[in-house]
Amino acid sequence: MSAPEKEMTEEERLEAELAEQARLNSGDWDSVAPGKASQFGPSFFRMIGLLSPYKWWFGLVTLAGAVGVVLAVIAPKVLGEATNIVFEGFLSNFLGQNPALAGLSQDEAVAALRAQGQDDFANIVGAMQNYAPGAGVDFDALKVVITWVLVIYVVSAVLTWMQGYVINVIMVRTMWRLREQVEAKLNRLPLSHFDRVQRGELISRVTNDIDNITQTMQQSLSGALTAILTVVGVLVMMFSISWQLAIVALVALPLMAIIFGIIGPKSQKAFGVQWRKVGRLNARVEESFSGHSLVRVFGREADAQAKFQEENEELFQAAFKAQFLSGMIMPGMTFIGSLTYVGIAVLGGLQVASGQLRLGDVQAFIQYSQQFTQPLSELGGMAAVVQSGTASAERVFELLDAEEQEPDAADAPARGDGRGVIEFENVKFSYTPEHPLITDLSFRVEPGQTVAIVGPTGAGKTTLVNLLMRFYELDGGRILLDGQDIAHLSRDDVRSRTGMVLQDPWLFAGSIRENIRYGRESATDDEIVDAAVATRVDRFVRSLPDGYDTMLDEDASNVSAGEKQLITIARAFVAQPAVLILDEATSSVDTRTELLLQHAMAALREGRTSFVIAHRLSTIRDADLILVMEHGDIVEKGTHDELIKAQGAYYRLYRSQFEQAHDDLVDAPVEENAPTE
Repeated sequence: MSAPEKEMTEEERLEAELAEQARLNSGDWDSVAPGKASQFGPSFFRMIGLLSPYKWWFGLVTLAGAVGVVLAVIAPKVLGEATNIVFEGFLSNFLGQNPALAGLSQDEAVAALRAQGQDDFANIVGAMQNYAPGAGVDFDALKVVITWVLVIYVVSAVLTWMQGYVINVIMVRTMWRLREQVEAKLNRLPLSHFDRVQRGELISRVTNDIDNITQTMQQSLSGALTAILTVVGVLVMMFSISWQLAIVALVALPLMAIIFGIIGPKSQKAFGVQWRKVGRLNARVEESFSGHSLVRVFGREADAQAKFQEENEELFQAAFKAQFLSGMIMPGMTFIGSLTYVGIAVLGGLQVASGQLRLGDVQAFIQYSQQFTQPLSELGGMAAVVQSGTASAERVFELLDAEEQEPDAADAPARGDGRGVIEFENVKFSYTPEHPLITDLSFRVEPGQTVAIVGPTGAGKTTLVNLLMRFYELDGGRILLDGQDIAHLSRDDVRSRTGMVLQDPWLFAGSIRENIRYGRESATDDEIVDAAVATRVDRFVRSLPDGYDTMLDEDASNVSAGEKQLITIARAFVAQPAVLILDEATSSVDTRTELLLQHAMAALREGRTSFVIAHRLSTIRDADLILVMEHGDIVEKGTHDELIKAQGAYYRLYRSQFEQAHDDLVDAPVEENAPTE
């Protein structure tokens, strides 16, 4: 039974989410539970903490990546030496062809050039490390340098590839573990949690958000690690070449920090809104398609489409804003990098002309400047991906941090061998403290008895069964199963002794045989057929081309609603439970099938404690005990005949169903030419 007072409308839920987000953005963290993902920093580091089981592997690939980055950083310096060899070779040819400089030492040549007023050329000659007029380009030395450059780049590429490969393996395994944790968490959540959360929203967190975290960590972590190591290594090399040029390169850092500091928080907030909109849209789609036939029956296609378009437009606007903000980071970083490149090129040219640097050193520094700004730009682009992934991580962590049902006691007694004696002793329960539902409920059911529970909608009939199955915990009193308090037993023990058939049949994609065997995995094919025969499933299964091997689709739409219910009843019977619960189990079958099921269930209930929740009182006339519930309390109990004689609440229900139908037939107008018997 659902409690309307505990449900939140979609609008109220969204308002609550927005209010919570506003509270968090305002810096009010005091009321946040410890470990709760509530802002970017904690959520990001908690997401990174998912990698802790692989920290040694991560350290190893970090070392390999560091070596690869060191080699990649050294390469421009070595390549710059090749440029120096070529440039100084051409200078030596020029000096050898000049009669005024031939035979002079390097210092003498510099002095001669200054005397001729060629100060810039004198500075360049003075900076030469291999002064040999007329020697030309040393191709042997050039060959050695180029060979070393190729070796460095190849080894660096291999190490970087190994780093990326291992990190991707770590990411995939980490996300596998996260999915396992989420699946286990879902099984530990109380039923009340699913009453509050839309299925589409839950599916979005389990699928879309985890996929987004996977993509974020795969795309960003390996690249971010390489980028950070590259920035550090390049900085060291730049300062070793020229501290003046290094200062120019460092000017980019505060400018990039300003861009990221302004756009980053807005982008993260926008991504959070985007993923909430995705969850709402998924919930809308799931709701529309699960009830697609009813939407068509009532002609509400246009209304459903209008609501979808409205929420799709909201998602479009949220996604556009998030992508626009995140897309501004990379161009801004690139622009600042370009300005830095221009400054380095101009200042470097002046230093070469003044003899402070060699041409190859400036060439290497320009490469370093690109290696410096490129990873910074990449980090800026990754920031957008990280913002999106962290927003998804917050939603997944919120699910993982949700309050769980009370765990079973570690010293829970072993399952008893009783036959299914049920006792309710002064049971109290409410979905919310403000609205008490069951206040003081007591009764006893012996094995072999069939107890029917009747009453108006909202009286607490299904709630009573949910309490028996420990889907909810009691507020007071206790429920005994064969003399054992079910609160002290494990939930698996309680539920393994109970077979349940709900009003809405649930079947999974698989064969009819597999769906029936779901009640007890050890059931043989003969036991499945026996249960099917007893519940009248066999009669229609035999008419199918593949019989019991007929495959049901995801919604079991290839069988009728009544046939679905018959299969679920057969599934409960094959489980051989001590306690049998039928929650409006015959509501989807025709009158003839219902009559056949009554006889079949009478035999199958032999020796079992059976609870039947029914609205149609004709289905429970032969029950051993009928409990009449109103407002969570039992107001009457007895057999059908006893309750009719008492002319109380049951009698009023009975009259409302049968006498009103009789009056309608009597008062119905008869057409003038209507045929008579």
